Amino acid sequence: MSGTSDGAGAVTATPAAGTPIPVEEPAHGLGVSLPSADAPAKAEGTFPYAADLWAEGLLWAAVLRSPHPRARILSIDTKHAVEMPGVRVVVTHEDVPGDAGHGRGTADRPVFAKDEVRHHGEPIAAVAADHPDTARLAAAAIDVEYEIQDAVTDPQLAFEAEPLHPDGNLIRHIPLRFGDPDVVGEVMVEGLYRIGRQDPAPIGAEAGLAVPRPDGGVEIYTASTDPHTDRDLAAASFGLEPDQVKVVVTGVPGATADREDPGIQLPLGLLALRTGCPVKLAATREESFLAHAHRHPTLLRYRHHADAEGKLVKVEAQILMDAGAYADTSADALAAAVSFSCGPYVVPHAVVDGWAVRTNNPPSGHVRGEGALQVCAAYEGQMDKLAARLGLEPDEIRLRNVMATGDLLPTGQTVTCPAPVAELLDAVKEAPLPELPKDAPEAEWLLPGGPEGAGEPGAVRRGVGYALGMVHMLGAEGTDEVSTATVKVSGSVATVICAAVETGSGFSTLARQIVQETLGVDEVHIAGVDTDQPPAGAACHGRHTWVSGGAVERAAKMVRTQLLQPLAHKFGMSTELLQINDGKITSYDGVLSTTVAEALDGKELWATAQCRPHPTEPLDESGQGDAFVGLAFCAIRCVADVDIELGTIRVVEMTVAQDVGRVLNPRQLRARIEAGVTQGLGAALMENLRTTRGQVRHPDLTGYALPTALDAPDIRIVKLVEERDVIAPFGAKPASAVPVVTSPAAVASAVRAATGRPIGRLPIRPQAAVAQVVQQ
Repeated sequence: MSGTSDGAGAVTATPAAGTPIPVEEPAHGLGVSLPSADAPAKAEGTFPYAADLWAEGLLWAAVLRSPHPRARILSIDTKHAVEMPGVRVVVTHEDVPGDAGHGRGTADRPVFAKDEVRHHGEPIAAVAADHPDTARLAAAAIDVEYEIQDAVTDPQLAFEAEPLHPDGNLIRHIPLRFGDPDVVGEVMVEGLYRIGRQDPAPIGAEAGLAVPRPDGGVEIYTASTDPHTDRDLAAASFGLEPDQVKVVVTGVPGATADREDPGIQLPLGLLALRTGCPVKLAATREESFLAHAHRHPTLLRYRHHADAEGKLVKVEAQILMDAGAYADTSADALAAAVSFSCGPYVVPHAVVDGWAVRTNNPPSGHVRGEGALQVCAAYEGQMDKLAARLGLEPDEIRLRNVMATGDLLPTGQTVTCPAPVAELLDAVKEAPLPELPKDAPEAEWLLPGGPEGAGEPGAVRRGVGYALGMVHMLGAEGTDEVSTATVKVSGSVATVICAAVETGSGFSTLARQIVQETLGVDEVHIAGVDTDQPPAGAACHGRHTWVSGGAVERAAKMVRTQLLQPLAHKFGMSTELLQINDGKITSYDGVLSTTVAEALDGKELWATAQCRPHPTEPLDESGQGDAFVGLAFCAIRCVADVDIELGTIRVVEMTVAQDVGRVLNPRQLRARIEAGVTQGLGAALMENLRTTRGQVRHPDLTGYALPTALDAPDIRIVKLVEERDVIAPFGAKPASAVPVVTSPAAVASAVRAATGRPIGRLPIRPQAAVAQVVQQ
């Protein structure tokens, strides 16, 4: 028999002749497609989201936001709002008892604007009233006198503009220097690239409930993805000790970024403390667009040098990231962009400068693949240009330069983790191409623009493009990554207590699988998350698979030792000679055979453990340093049909090969990859939160286009490389960020191939996809 894979980790055994026979999977444990425990509730509409919360004596909140991207505040008159029937309290900057500023990276963002507003939608005041309509009307009745200022919306002008913030306009500059900066290649190509402002567009808009406590503290119920950081920010703003503020995580309706903007939570808690009543706020979709962070719009200038054979010699780049009004996580995003500016390629010399600057545009922050997505679109565009200049195929120029384990990043860090980039590229290159649509009426829906599109089949050109992407795992530059978990076993039930938030990444399912495999207990409950538990950190960069999953595994193994030690002592053997399978404990020689429940004998066993990966270091003044714990890679081939007269684009197929370390849940992994590819498709073709002089245009799901099921292409996962990372628990790597990073570059590459146009802007505009017509 031979073993084959379906591309999602499920293995079939194939006889010498005949059809594949599925291998029967175990009922639980790692490597099994265990379904999510909350899937039925979400499908049935009974899952408890923050917008569904209720409390006795509930008041409703509304936030007044700035209609201007930049203005001085001359006065704030709340008199008319306070006098409205049903209004309990109105709060402004004067009512913030603690720190006036907050922020995930730098505390540079006010709870409420004081002397000036710096972006469209910035909070000015908040109202608590007995009805949501009353609260909204009262917020609208607050009279704010503005002196409108000229907004600085071009990040290139931020260097010379007057300071928009007391901390200045420059958030961070990273000058990376690697090798000899004076080296030149025989062939040189240049490019200018612009990446738009992608919104995380959560399924549910932000919402929360704040409940005052008898001890003078407050509890905040919200869909936080980093509850301990949110607690600390809130406590500092409220002038309270951290233990006086409790954040309880409700159901998270999906998260591809920092799910909750503190501009929602902080007014909520402040209103609850002022009124002594529970206060609820459910943001409108417009408020959601204005309040939370978006992907950094980025301007990139590149120059690639190569020899006559296509081997890279040097990369020069300038990367300018628009942080919007406040710093947030822009310094971290810039570090990723600069560090990965050359891509998963061997580059002996690099000169890269990166800047993150403040403007009066909407705030930017953490969105899946931040920094890495922007540079991937640029360096892959450069590889296409280099291939065209040298007369090579796009896949061949990439194959001649791919990185492998042991190579150096331009930061000087050695790639010690598995880096099977060539293997990934070969897998997508060798996969069969999709068939061309037949010239038949029933196939008209296959044309770009759909069945009602105005295009003609004769104007459609098919393009095939390639892209290679990379992301880092966990935090970077000295971030102290740590998570704590407790595992308890009583009878035939195990409980996991860990403050790792389930955002759709599948951590809750993974935690169940870990305990099932380690302890042989089928029924595993995952406790709700709140800040009374030890911190587990933010739900990003694959942290919870690695750090929190590692903590759960260690705690489960400690409980396993407690369970097996008395038995091992009784039979005069070590615990290593005992194994647990399907709830049964057996010895290597078959002498001992009992159940987990019998071994427990009514006792409750528990253990608490931490997981902390090896430390990293900040980049130095030359952009050098071991800044990352590990890396993950992806290759995507895109096949796209383009109407070269109208500029309409239909992505036919995305072929994916990914470096995953180890498949822990095949079905869940496939879903994560498909979702990541689709999110990247949105960044490539349609998603761009447009602004006019800093004013957000159409902040709703009508004006902001998202990919639907009709836009999603066929996504073929042709290879998952399971080369385990020895320093990672289970050897697994994060799954969803790297396809998000890679797919926009692959789409742009396919459109270049179809049209011959350079395609330097994402999302791709129709006029950019119209092929040049040469007059004969």
